[in-house]
Parts: sequence; C-alpha cells; structure tokens
Amino acid sequence: METRELNCIVCPMGCPITVTLENGEVTSVTGNTCPRGEKYAKQEVVAPIRSVTSTVKVLGGEWPTVACKTKTEIPKGKIFEVMDALKGVSVDAPVNIGDVIIENVAGTNVNIIATSNVKAC
Repeated sequence: METRELNCIVCPMGCPITVTLENGEVTSVTGNTCPRGEKYAKQEVVAPIRSVTSTVKVLGGEWPTVACKTKTEIPKGKIFEVMDALKGVSVDAPVNIGDVIIENVAGTNVNIIATSNVKAC
C-alpha cells in the first residue's frame, strides 16, 4: 500500500488530499470537499495531465507573436517534447483564435491552437 499527499488545484480551496494506492490503483481519496477534488486526485496520481501555453512568432502581423496552447491537456511527461516542437515555429498573419498552429503535437493527438487574434499589417 502506498499513500500520496497533494493539494487540490481545481478550485481556490486548495484541499489537502490523501490518495491511497494498491498495485498502482487508487483505493481511496480523502480530504477533498467536493467530487471534483476526488477526480483530480485520481487523475494526478495515475496519469497526470497538463495544458501547455506558449507563444509563436507571427510573420507580417501587427504583433510579433501570438499566444497559443494545447487544445486539451496532454500527458505531463510530454511537456518538454511539446515545447521543443514549438521552437522555431512561425505563422503568417492573420491569425485567429482557434487556428491550428501544430497538429498532433509530439504525437499526443492534441493540436496547438492560437488563443488570440493577430491582424496582418
């Protein structure tokens, strides 16, 4: 039996949560004050996921860069591969919110999308 202590990040409450695992499977979650905390804790100890945010260069735009992010969460272990994939990427203006910057980044089946607009000059 293994226990892990973590603080929930789903809401501002920051509940201290204890997760008990047996053979890699969650057997109990305590300390959370809502069901979202339990769901977060189970995910975090078994297969943690994260969103990645960054910027990429814009060519011919009113701004030199555009904000972007993963469309959905990716496995935490893929963060550095995603950041490497973003190095040196540039897009042509105009750029609109939701435009795909990179498809299937780092083999995650998740796209990098623009999160702001940049008009062409």
